[in-house]
Amino acid sequence: MVHVVRAYNAAMEDILRRARERGARLNLPYAGALLPAEAYALMRAGAVLVDVRTKPELEFVGSIPGAACIEWNFYPQGRNPRFLEELSEKVPKDVPVMFLCRSGGRSHQAAIAATQAGWREAYNVLEGFEGDKDAEGHRGTLGGWRKAGLPWVQS
Repeated sequence: MVHVVRAYNAAMEDILRRARERGARLNLPYAGALLPAEAYALMRAGAVLVDVRTKPELEFVGSIPGAACIEWNFYPQGRNPRFLEELSEKVPKDVPVMFLCRSGGRSHQAAIAATQAGWREAYNVLEGFEGDKDAEGHRGTLGGWRKAGLPWVQS
């Protein structure tokens, strides 16, 4: 289980308020939606970031130091049937949990599943790790964790 220290201050509460408001505007079925820099600030304050990308993505594209890694899908087999069980092993249900994937789709689904399973504060990280595709079909130039200059490593 992830050791969590909740060191929230007024700035962190403001981030959570904005995330909840964004989630309400987008009519999301979970607590809210965060921008990558907001997720990083909350992670540093004790919220848990769960990267739901596949192991090949983590190995070849890059990973985030300190993030819990739980595959939403296995490559190439499909959906991870133990996702919620693995999440329970790593993140208590009373701790804010943020989900991140490549561009925000799988993490959206993970936040829905976590909310339905009882996590009260599940958030999606908009833009994901790599962001949306640009006009040439490349990722990494239009938003995302890496584009924001946040910490990441490549193996």
